[in-house]
Amino acid sequence: MPGIGTILLVEDNNDDELLTLDALRTGGLTNPVFVVRDGQEALDYLFAHGPFAGREPHEGPSLVLLDLKLPKVSGMEVLRRIKTDERTRRLPVVVLTTSSEQEDIHNCYGNGANSYVRKPVEFDKFLEAVRHLGLYWTLVNESPA
Repeated sequence: MPGIGTILLVEDNNDDELLTLDALRTGGLTNPVFVVRDGQEALDYLFAHGPFAGREPHEGPSLVLLDLKLPKVSGMEVLRRIKTDERTRRLPVVVLTTSSEQEDIHNCYGNGANSYVRKPVEFDKFLEAVRHLGLYWTLVNESPA
């Protein structure tokens, strides 16, 4: 059934995390959201390593919302690892970042990002952007099983 998969939010900024979660809920999404705060934690979760070693890797998220500027391992490296591993390469990854650098946009799409969204500075626009992202990727988009 579409829209029931977990969303992995990779975000190190507490304010952006709270805004994103609020926007998803306000948009009517009931999907569980699992939050990790750095790139290494995201990789550990996705590949069931470290503190997530007991998690079944095939029970991963149905969508990743990925910030680029992360501690420990960059968002770009997380994206690259997701898209080069057979187990996760079909996983939709939406880069959700403040960067409007053309190099970042080019590199993200070159590394397999499914979408690149710049976080709007204005609160209302940020909420609306995340709400639309969540609805599209969990309810409208058809992903492979």
